[in-house]
Amino acid sequence: MMGSGLKYVILAFLTPKIMQKLSMEQLNRPDVESFKAQDKTPIVIVLDNVRSMHNVGSTFRTADGFAVEKILLCGITGTPPHREIEKTALGATQSVVWEHVEDTLDAVRSLKKNGYTVVAIEQAADSTALHDISVETTKKYAFVFGNEVHGVSDQVMQEIAHCIEIPQFGTKHSLNVSVTVGIILWHFIQKLKLL
Repeated sequence: MMGSGLKYVILAFLTPKIMQKLSMEQLNRPDVESFKAQDKTPIVIVLDNVRSMHNVGSTFRTADGFAVEKILLCGITGTPPHREIEKTALGATQSVVWEHVEDTLDAVRSLKKNGYTVVAIEQAADSTALHDISVETTKKYAFVFGNEVHGVSDQVMQEIAHCIEIPQFGTKHSLNVSVTVGIILWHFIQKLKLL
């Protein structure tokens, strides 16, 4: 792919280091009760009719890792306790606050009334590329992730404040829901908490 216009950077490490993984004790993670009591990142994840229990479980695990406020499981989205969810959640269903809402539209309208900026993650006309989004540290965010086939519902798209699209360069039209959740949360978390 020499003629593709891509530039490659070679990193040279002058003094190699021997890397050692941290033990569970060194990671110093809170237990479930301490986690529940700690301050959360002002983010709510909304799963709009997500079919895959593995996507749901992975979302729980990522939500725990970034200490988000809550997950709203809407419509046909599976709910704990469920064996397939637990396979990927690895116990995060016990630490992350969640709620099932029958209609995603009701969930989104309620979030708006409670001061959340509702953002759909979707490929749409006039969407904004993720790297062009400015993150406001004073805002509370709710991110809507859609069904694996149909995406975010058309009704919900009429209620959102913004639409974010993750740039892609391959042959597929979308990323897996749980991968998308991780990318979006990391982008916002680093701006809200780390920078």
